[in-house]
Amino acid sequence: MPIRSFIAMLLLTPLTLAQETAPPLFAADTPIIDYQNPQLPGYGRIGMVVSPEKLAGDIGLDMLKQGGNAIDAAVATGFALAVTLPRAGNLGGGGFMLVHLAESDEQIFIDYRETAPAAATRDMFLNADGTVNKSKAYFSRQAAGVPGTVAGLIHAQSKYGTLPLATVIQPAIDLAEQGFDTPLALHMSLTSRAERLAMDPEAKRVYLQGTANAPAPGALFKQPDLAHTLQRIRDKGRDGFYGGETAALIAADMAANDGLITADDLAGYRTLERSPVRGTFNEFEIVSVAPPSSGGIHILQMLNLLEPYPLKSYGHNSAEYLHRLIESMKLAYADRSRYLGDPDQTVVPTESLISKEYADERRQLITANRANTAASVGPGNPIPAESRDTTHYSVADAQGNVVANTYTLNFSFGSHIVVPGTGILLNNEMDDFAAKAGAANAYGLVQGEANTVAPNRRPLSSMTPTIVFKDGHPWLATGSPGGSLIITTVLQTLLNAMVFDMNIATAVAAPRVHNQWMPDRTLVEPGISVDTQRILEAWGHNLTLTQRTIGRANSLMIEDGWLQGFADLRRPGGHVATE
Repeated sequence: MPIRSFIAMLLLTPLTLAQETAPPLFAADTPIIDYQNPQLPGYGRIGMVVSPEKLAGDIGLDMLKQGGNAIDAAVATGFALAVTLPRAGNLGGGGFMLVHLAESDEQIFIDYRETAPAAATRDMFLNADGTVNKSKAYFSRQAAGVPGTVAGLIHAQSKYGTLPLATVIQPAIDLAEQGFDTPLALHMSLTSRAERLAMDPEAKRVYLQGTANAPAPGALFKQPDLAHTLQRIRDKGRDGFYGGETAALIAADMAANDGLITADDLAGYRTLERSPVRGTFNEFEIVSVAPPSSGGIHILQMLNLLEPYPLKSYGHNSAEYLHRLIESMKLAYADRSRYLGDPDQTVVPTESLISKEYADERRQLITANRANTAASVGPGNPIPAESRDTTHYSVADAQGNVVANTYTLNFSFGSHIVVPGTGILLNNEMDDFAAKAGAANAYGLVQGEANTVAPNRRPLSSMTPTIVFKDGHPWLATGSPGGSLIITTVLQTLLNAMVFDMNIATAVAAPRVHNQWMPDRTLVEPGISVDTQRILEAWGHNLTLTQRTIGRANSLMIEDGWLQGFADLRRPGGHVATE
């Protein structure tokens, strides 16, 4: 094995699993969750939060210590990440939450995706010559969709949590008001975007302390305006964000800077509960998010394509395995370009796309030892005669409730614009629409008519919080940031566990590949055998060895009396909070 690949494997190999040096949650002959009697004897173990940032994860765990459930912990973590992980944690963005409720044995998909303002128009990001104005689509106030995060978190808390909203949000207020020592990961993320943040006076004041540089590691980092915004939410709930002072500040800033979001847009925002998508893969049941996410559909579609193959006999990340994996990715992403969009404004053939019969038909396009080019693969006909700096966290409690939550500003730090007086970073989610049908967005995803800009429409997303069930009980919860990389990251995490019997740390840490149909290339992380890469290239695959990581799958697994969690090592700052 080449030295470079060997070193990469060492870097990606987890040093420890949170549970390997700890006793099991319960006695060895006692199941982790007794669904007949949730009042289990334990060893002080109350649950787990697998978070992209330590302070927020510990806050989530503290909710469990106070007697809250997994939903309380997830909401507290979400609000805290708005303070401690500003590149992706947010009040000004949106996302998807997938909840498993143990008592009723049901799964809830909470859609709090951003929406296009009422004044949005189909061609708003096009220049006079028909080209896409990327500056406007990425870094202007017009790039912001109506935020959904606050509404979504409050909806989850009020309907499924057990603690008062004031209890779950107060720790985030304290962090913003009193400050915290700047972690190295925050210093690094601010440094990487300092030049762009400095272009907005308010972002420069809040995040760079009025200078050109990020706060030094260990420096006290306070956000008083954000603290006040959080206090208004604590005191008035939803109306503390979508009405009153906060809404007025947002609407005024928009009006003064050619933005589109109005007070009426904010007041009219609604969180939606949708039915998740479901499918099977061998003995496992997979539950994931439905449109406006494309992720759940395409996870099931790719698993259906791969299910008949003897994947385990091929060997993990072998050429035979990766060839079929890559070809299934091409087929799914080709369909994404045509059929996926906001299900409230376009017809999405969900049931057809996730059917085993459709997979049987499309599988005929996968040929052994020969790669299809992007030009030779187009969308199928399933109708019978979604920033690299999104973030994801997973939560489980001792009663068996599980939450997989993914939310985002789109780009790292969104549009890099802060609304004065609020501490809120604006998202740039409008770029997740197709500025022009057939044009690629910032992640290279080609998108069709179903995802063009329209008032009140929710942009298509790749966010894919997912829960896998084994023997009828939750077994694995995962998700990832990464823009177009999210879906393939989740897919490989699932396959590593379901097919190759990996524990959650190894399943998350193993090197990944990514293909999204267009552009016609496959990204490969270091750690994939050079010999394997040569075989794939001989079969016609266009490989690009990427120095950037593919996703960050903060995941947990419930297996044989153990609650296992792993914060993906691909980015600094992750944390498994458990007790």
